[in-house]
Amino acid sequence: MFFRSILGAVAIIVALPLLAATLGDDGLHKADWMRDTFKDLREDLEEANAEGKRLMIIIEQRGCIYCTKMHEDVFPDPEVATALNDHFFVVQINMFGDVEVTDFDGTTLSEKDMVQRWNALFTPNMMFFPLDVEDVVPAHQAAVAIMPGAFGKWTTLNLLNWIVEEGYETDEPFQKYHARRLQEQGITE
Repeated sequence: MFFRSILGAVAIIVALPLLAATLGDDGLHKADWMRDTFKDLREDLEEANAEGKRLMIIIEQRGCIYCTKMHEDVFPDPEVATALNDHFFVVQINMFGDVEVTDFDGTTLSEKDMVQRWNALFTPNMMFFPLDVEDVVPAHQAAVAIMPGAFGKWTTLNLLNWIVEEGYETDEPFQKYHARRLQEQGITE
């Protein structure tokens, strides 16, 4: 029995890197839960809503060590991966890319210019959106939450849950929600 337990643990450790995202030709991590779209945020929001999912934009860049941390250590975690797959419509933006992006207000710019418009300085940078966005508002103003940088499993998972539960519509800010969830689960981060 002990030998089987050891073999099982080794198998899990060996398999974990297989769950991590691969690198695309653009040097960015590619995960199964990411969507390849025309990067028209109005259409992406409509499609996300049609699937009963929340629109999330993730801004990343080639060589980003914090993006790698998220893709190797946090996103492959079964609970985080399930939340992303089940509840989010994720569109990746290359911080220095040239692909055209159309913002909610109809402005069309290259990825790199749109990232500057949104004042996104760090990668990874995750932006979460409400179910409805007015067509006169740019993404960085429409976002209900922005998560700049790399965080651990529990912060990430609790933020995903807070978004799905529309916690931003309540009187409980994310920091208090996160602390409460950690306490309820007996987790010290």
